[in-house]
Amino acid sequence: MNSSVKISPCGARPLLNPCRLDSFEYQIDPYIGCEHFCYYCYILGQAETDWRKEILIYPDISEQLTAEIKGIPPQTIYMGNHTDPYQPCEAVCRQTRKVLEILRDHGFSASILTKSDLVLRDLDIIGEMDNGAVSISVAFADNKSHRLFEEKTRETAKRIEALGKFKDAGVKTGALLCPVIPYITDVFRLVDMLESHADTIWVYGLSMPDRNGPNRTYIENILHRHYPGRAEEIMRILDSRENGYWAELSRRLQALKDERQLDIKIYV
Repeated sequence: MNSSVKISPCGARPLLNPCRLDSFEYQIDPYIGCEHFCYYCYILGQAETDWRKEILIYPDISEQLTAEIKGIPPQTIYMGNHTDPYQPCEAVCRQTRKVLEILRDHGFSASILTKSDLVLRDLDIIGEMDNGAVSISVAFADNKSHRLFEEKTRETAKRIEALGKFKDAGVKTGALLCPVIPYITDVFRLVDMLESHADTIWVYGLSMPDRNGPNRTYIENILHRHYPGRAEEIMRILDSRENGYWAELSRRLQALKDERQLDIKIYV
């Protein structure tokens, strides 16, 4: 997948930032912005540029990271919270690979979340880390839904194939089955596709807490245009975690988890 966005330097800011996820103290986003521009993305409302046209990068990411990790004990750094470290421009900019090289050389590890099979390029570095891990984010088993909601990302099947290669290489793997969009995301087909490749599967429903946020506007427009018969029902379900849809989905996932002895984390 080729990149056609403008790449510009960002202003001065930290590269290493506190991480709110329980298992990690720090996170790194090698880019500011994400040209994948998934229409459901919760970060769209915080965009500094139009990601369809411009992405920002750190002018000297290797030098900055080397300085910022001084005095910090080696640990696993999370990558993929606010931007995809393997969005198309990474094939040329190589910001993520530079970060991984610095982390490896200083005894750190990385836990990566991506929607791209480009991550395979860096198997050589990730495989050398003591606690390196790779997870993929997936939401759609069919190409029609994929094109409607996240057309600039790699196809789900390619992501899962890449994940399998990491598992075969002995790297810890995972999958974020998110966002679940009722009646569109085929959760159980995706679990079938993932179970032999992902050590752990996290399942999350789509969250749109900002009723004026851009992701909500995009989602509503797609639903009314392409799923007119169910658009209102889907939005009602998305707007309330008390809706019975979520309880039933959770029940079925728990039953599948128990039956197949899978490591599935259910947050719907």
